[in-house]
Amino acid sequence: MALDRGLRTRLRIPSRTGHRVRAVEEQARRELETVELRERIAQQWAEVRATRRSMDAEPRITGGVSNFSRAKVPYGVDLAAAWGWRFLVICAAGAIILYLLQFFMVMVLPLVIALLLAALFSPVVHRLGRLGVPRKLGALLVVLLLVGIVALSATFVGNQVAQGVSDLSTQVGSGVGQIRAWLRDGPLQVTDSQISTALGEAQAQLTSLGDNAVETLSELGTTLGHVVAGIFIVLFATYFFLADGGLIWAWLVRLFPRAGRLQADSSGRVAWASLTQFVRATVLVAAVDAIGIAVGAAVLGVPFVGAIGVLVFLGSFVPMIGAAISGTVAVLVALVAQGPVTALIMLGVVVAVQQVEAHVLQPFLMGRFVSVHPLGVIVAIAMGVLVAGIAGALIAVPLAASLNAVVQHLARHTDVGQDADEATDDDPIPVAGTPAPDADGPEPAPEGSPA
Repeated sequence: MALDRGLRTRLRIPSRTGHRVRAVEEQARRELETVELRERIAQQWAEVRATRRSMDAEPRITGGVSNFSRAKVPYGVDLAAAWGWRFLVICAAGAIILYLLQFFMVMVLPLVIALLLAALFSPVVHRLGRLGVPRKLGALLVVLLLVGIVALSATFVGNQVAQGVSDLSTQVGSGVGQIRAWLRDGPLQVTDSQISTALGEAQAQLTSLGDNAVETLSELGTTLGHVVAGIFIVLFATYFFLADGGLIWAWLVRLFPRAGRLQADSSGRVAWASLTQFVRATVLVAAVDAIGIAVGAAVLGVPFVGAIGVLVFLGSFVPMIGAAISGTVAVLVALVAQGPVTALIMLGVVVAVQQVEAHVLQPFLMGRFVSVHPLGVIVAIAMGVLVAGIAGALIAVPLAASLNAVVQHLARHTDVGQDADEATDDDPIPVAGTPAPDADGPEPAPEGSPA
């Protein structure tokens, strides 16, 4: 019995030892899992705290090298594209400016006319200033003189027209008879029925115009209102251009960037000198045209000589074609009053005066400073007529002459192929109180300039 009990005791010891070992291993495994769980929780908590700290701190932005590369296109394509989009931008800006000017033409046209008058009479104000007359008083005297000249011219023309109507009525009958006889017996061989049909159609057109008399009168009233308002604007603007032209120009120059004010000021002075010489030459040419055609009409006995002279003088402000178009009025008056022979002679007088203007007066009086090629004059007039009618034709040529002078002036300060930034860097920096140097020496301020 004792042997069996001892044997069982020895047999149980290994079983109890294995149970304890497994218990120790299980406890060790649980402790290891607990440590790993704590480490994982600590790591997650550290990440959360780091995320919160990064959200509270100011973000840091770092840059790097761009991976953009310019498209590989031929140089000609690149150059054409650069010119193309710049040309489109310039055309769009010009179209917008012209579109807006249509709404302000009632103001723009009188201001341009006042500028032309100021360019014409500014030497007079300058000479009055040399004689001791204050500039504002001199400008007022010039404006009053201008009003007097216009009033006297209108009175003279009105009186002559009123006195010549009765004589013209008797001459019209014989003139129309001569025209009918020339059309019937001349080279055209027009029959009486064709003449009667043409006269009937003309009478029908005049009758149709009379049917819209109310609309025509309303449009005429609006036009007269604009004309009266424009006259007052011209007078006031002319006075202030003559009296305070320097102040107005200084204010305009300050609108330019500082780096370009010297060039803007010099360009404005060149444009003003060109405009002044152009207006003087145009007045002389217009006076010669008016005197020549008026003398020819007086010799031929054409009525309304004074009115024809004034009309030709005003029309000659449009170079090359203005005097010819206004001279056709003298030809028509001669045709109606004295018949086709006198009208042909009057046409010859107008053509002869135009030839003297084109080949003698224009080259001699205009000079190189305001010289514009005849093709440029024709293109400028055509564009002016398309944009603003007769007023555009009046403004186009002086504007072209001024722009031509400004372009030539600016081209002297920039070498061929020079970059815009390089040209700005080469501009001289003026010292306070000293004039800006020029490449060809300092340019004196033109007589009667706005500054």
